[in-house]
Amino acid sequence: MHDLLISMTEFFKSMGVWGLALNSCIESFFLVPPPDFLLIFMDLAKPEKALYYAFICTIASAVGGAIGYAIGYWGGRPAFNFLFRNHKDKFEAVEKLYNQYGSIAVFFSAFTPIPYKIFTISSGILNMNFWKFFIVSVIGRGARFFLVSIVLMFFGAWIKQYLELIILAVTLVIVVFFVILYKKRKSLIKPLPEVVKNDDV
Repeated sequence: MHDLLISMTEFFKSMGVWGLALNSCIESFFLVPPPDFLLIFMDLAKPEKALYYAFICTIASAVGGAIGYAIGYWGGRPAFNFLFRNHKDKFEAVEKLYNQYGSIAVFFSAFTPIPYKIFTISSGILNMNFWKFFIVSVIGRGARFFLVSIVLMFFGAWIKQYLELIILAVTLVIVVFFVILYKKRKSLIKPLPEVVKNDDV
């Protein structure tokens, strides 16, 4: 799997800007490497084009999100189960987040490491208002990609010097994020109250 992800990243990389756009689009509804890796590489190579690359990522990812929405809308749960056969239980979790947070759940999936593709397809299944979904997706994806590009545009030279340490730090942050998310999720799951039998009354 690791070799496959590396091969896909190299494939997108060989296509330049078109590869960045294709990677960003497909990642919004299918299992391919996140475009962040390619975006970081291109930003470091040409920091003067960092904002342009972020713009490409944002638009292409939002278009991919719309494709994911259409897959969910027309394909329903069977399409979700086919694409995420090892994560069928995720739909129920996404549905709960929608019921609790609405479109804000889409924003956080677009901005954070939470798999955005699961939310794009689920949004179609749950028949969320398309334009609300699309606008929130653009804002979330744009905030994520422009934040990365702006940081690299101003601190690219320094980041190159300490790249290995930064990668380690980012990895630790992501791990801590998911640990907190997992613990919070467990704390929200409360045991069901015991049913009182008629014989015991």
